[in-house]
Parts: sequence; structure tokens; C-alpha cells
Amino acid sequence: MKRVGIAELPLHHGHAPRWLFSRMVKLGREMVRIIIMEQGADEFLKKLSSPLWFQAFSCVLGFDWHSSGTTTVTMGALKEALKDEELGIKIVGGKGIVARKTLEEIEKACDSLNLHSSTVSRLKYASRMAAKVDNVVLQDGFKLYHHSFVLSEDGKWAVIQQGLNENARYARRYHWLSTKLSSFVEEPHNAIVSDIKKKFVLDMTAKESEEARNVCVDIAQEGSKRVKRLVAEVSREKEQATLNKWLGKERPAVLFMPRRINWRVMDDIYDIKPRNYEELVSIRGVGANIVRALALISEVIYEKPVSISDPVKYTYAHGGKDGVPYPVDRKTYDKSISILRQIVEEARIGNKEKLRALARLKRFSQAKVF
Repeated sequence: MKRVGIAELPLHHGHAPRWLFSRMVKLGREMVRIIIMEQGADEFLKKLSSPLWFQAFSCVLGFDWHSSGTTTVTMGALKEALKDEELGIKIVGGKGIVARKTLEEIEKACDSLNLHSSTVSRLKYASRMAAKVDNVVLQDGFKLYHHSFVLSEDGKWAVIQQGLNENARYARRYHWLSTKLSSFVEEPHNAIVSDIKKKFVLDMTAKESEEARNVCVDIAQEGSKRVKRLVAEVSREKEQATLNKWLGKERPAVLFMPRRINWRVMDDIYDIKPRNYEELVSIRGVGANIVRALALISEVIYEKPVSISDPVKYTYAHGGKDGVPYPVDRKTYDKSISILRQIVEEARIGNKEKLRALARLKRFSQAKVF
């Protein structure tokens, strides 16, 4: 089951001011040190993959509580905070052009963690597939522009990536966690966070799309000539009328046959003969149009339905960059960094009483400490 909910992520331009970002780096470093020291790297990955924890964590660091930068700046600060730390955790990737260097950065991170070459290949595949699924297999109108990949010395990983809907000027965040992943193409997300729930979305990752995914593989293996005939058949007015009737006279854009299909890639698929849907979409060049065309053929010709339901929950401690809910209190912020740093240093020399005191405070207040 996908975890769903609401978080306001409107697109905000500009950059975090240097005085704030530097503090986010310092406070984030101390908080992560405590989490890993007390609970381990696995728990840190688990927390990152929780939209509730991530949103609260970003607000504790002092960034906007309702901004697209909640994702990009928080992950940027964490990446900077942990780059020279020996905590068994590395963060790679980022926003825009930095995201394109993710695979190269994974190699470097794995080298510093002394991970086997087979693990490196597996992690690179996970990074590539997570991005492709949210750009191609799930067609929700949000184009990815940020991809952060977090890996541990045990070869486990989490992905936090974000897409932008240019028309609505809002972002949507996708959370992945390796330890909860059983398939890259069926219910793979730990959570999807957005304040916009669309009426129609082509979701080939849904359980309801399972039969359609299998049919798509069979269709693609028949070759481009056969697929062209099927595309023409779906595009006929009679079939479109049938589709309109099925949808109650309302046909969403996600169920229109794409005008352009890369037939060269269809030929590649025929040559490769993918054994399952994951292998199909992992083929280089398989994009949104091919996925949608095959899905429509499955729906209209073979009557194997695809899911068109949007699979899309939020959390303030130091204020926010834009003064929401109130301006950042720099003095309090610096004091928080100092206290946490002192706790970490004392714990390193064997005095963990303050950490235990925090745990007791958590139990006493009966509130989650994110």
C-alpha cells in the first residue's frame, strides 16, 4: 500500500541565504550523528523515507515549511554535512545538473565505503530505475528535477526525488526505501507527497495494473509492425468512442494515444525480448510515450485495465526562511547546534547520559521526536 497525505510544496525561486544554509549544515550534521550513534544507519534511511519525519526535519532545520525547497535545500544541506563524516552513510545526487552526476558520485561513494563492484552496479541500477519509474511508469504530470540517493555501508539505500508540474507551479516528492522494496514496477514507493491530487493519472505501478503490465510485455515482444497496427486500431474513432463511454464521456489526456512513438526503440525491445515489465522499462530509450501506447493497447484491445487513480500525507522549531510561520531565530538556532554538538562529543567519550535524558523526555512527553 502506498502511504499518502498532504504537504504544501509550491515552487519558490531563489536560494537559501548563506547564513541559514551554513546553520542547516551544522545542525543537520549533529542531528544525524545522534540518530546514527543511537539508532544506526538503517534507522536514518528509514526516517528519510518517511514524509512526516522528513517534513518535520526540514522545519527543524529552519527552511520553508511549505516550499519546494523543503526537499532540495534540506538534501543539499545534508549532503554537505555528511560528505566528510565517517558515519557509514553517503548522499549523492541533487538538483538539476547535479542529479546527472549521480551515477558517477555513487561510484566514488562506494569506493570510500569499500563496497564490492556488484553492489556498486546494484546501487546504480536502483538510482536509475527509481528516476525512470517516477518519470515514465508513473505519469502524473510532474517532471523530475531533483534526485538524491542515500546509501549505507551495508548496501542499503533510500531515494528522495522531486518533480515539478510547470502549469500548477507545484512540486511533488517521492520517497523510496530499499528495505521495503519488493519490485521497482509494482507499488515501489514508501510514500508520495503532494498537495495536488489529480483526477486522472496513468499509474502503471499500481497493483491494479498488473495484468496490463504483463500484456504490455507480450505486445512489445511481437515487434514494431504488429504494434503499429494495434496503435492504429486504438486510434480509430470507434475505439475512442468506446473509451469515452467507458470513462463516462470524460477522456483524460493520459489515455490519448501519443502522436510520436520511437519505433527504433520498439525494434530494440523486440531484439532484447524482455522477460517482464521491469526489464521492459529498464531498456534504454523506453520513455513515457512507449509506456502509454502499450498501456492503451492493453486497455482498449485486450481489455486489461490500467490504473488512472492518482497515488498521492504533511510539521516548526526555528522558523522559516521566508518568515513563515515566523522568522528564523538565529540565536536559538546557534544554541541548538551547540547543545547537540556537546551531546555528541560527550557521547563519543562514553558519557551517554544526555542522550538517555533525551530519550526519557521523549517518553515523558508521549510525542514523537523526529
